[in-house]
Amino acid sequence: MIGRMSEHAGHAEIVYWRRSLWNGARCVPVVLSLLPGELRAQDREGTVVFQGDPRKVDGRLTRLGTLLINVEGKRYALVGRGSDLSPAPTAEQHAAVSGCRPPSDGSGGAFDEILNGGAMARMRAWHTWLGGAGARLR
Repeated sequence: MIGRMSEHAGHAEIVYWRRSLWNGARCVPVVLSLLPGELRAQDREGTVVFQGDPRKVDGRLTRLGTLLINVEGKRYALVGRGSDLSPAPTAEQHAAVSGCRPPSDGSGGAFDEILNGGAMARMRAWHTWLGGAGARLR
């Protein structure tokens, strides 16, 4: 079961874990949450994909809006939108982030908003939040 976030506890949003660069069906939704002292991702079954102190996370944001992070020695590629082959988020994932999903600030530009649903802006926001939580990001 995926725990529900409160608006005051931190940030939570459904993003996609790109498990394969080439296979869109392996780009799966996860609930990414940033709490004081904890960064966590949970998959469709509620299984914790990764969990760690954001101050021990390092990574970077690519030009195309992929957030590449290293948590506990393992690398994860997170994107703001899945492919046409990606599984849909579950009702439990949607419930876990209801009222918590941060709005897109438009920082991805018109191209991002129109053609990519604001995915780049969402990942740029996560980059900013993680940096503010002490992650070592470029």
